[in-house]
Amino acid sequence: LRQQVLVCGCGGGQAVRAHLPAVLSVAKQAVLDADALNAIALDTQLQTQLKARHGRGQATVLTPHPLEAARLLQCSVQAVQADRLSAAQTLADKFSCVVVLKGSGSVIAAPGQTPRINHSGNALLATAGTGDVLAGMVGAALALGNTAWEAASRAVFRHGAVADAWAGQHPGRTLTASALARRAGS
Repeated sequence: LRQQVLVCGCGGGQAVRAHLPAVLSVAKQAVLDADALNAIALDTQLQTQLKARHGRGQATVLTPHPLEAARLLQCSVQAVQADRLSAAQTLADKFSCVVVLKGSGSVIAAPGQTPRINHSGNALLATAGTGDVLAGMVGAALALGNTAWEAASRAVFRHGAVADAWAGQHPGRTLTASALARRAGS
């Protein structure tokens, strides 16, 4: 666990919460998504542990959609969507990590960095499970030795580029998470 990349929260439900203290304290590199983000939003001790990771040299990438971001920021989805750049940067600064705020024009933010807006991708990525694929792609990019900032940026772009290619090659067909994962890996 100390040398690996851990992707946590994808489809884990309430069971994720019990494992988060160990994940946050031990994992050298972590990508936190979905159920992990929801658990952190409800628990100030987990929030403190998340923020402390940076000081120990542990890389963390959060991949919230707007509702998860709103929970973490204790605001409305409308407030997040009204200023996506600010919401992503606020999360990055609050938790001292890289944040990918998913959505149309996904925003990648990190403390001390100018946020990036990704222009690849389309509405096909709103299909269930495609966010889990993105979290896995970020984890894979970290495992290849990229910094958290570069891993997030590269994975978000590739994720969107696969969806763009699918739309051109399969007009009118749904892009499933499994098809996305297969295409992203090739």
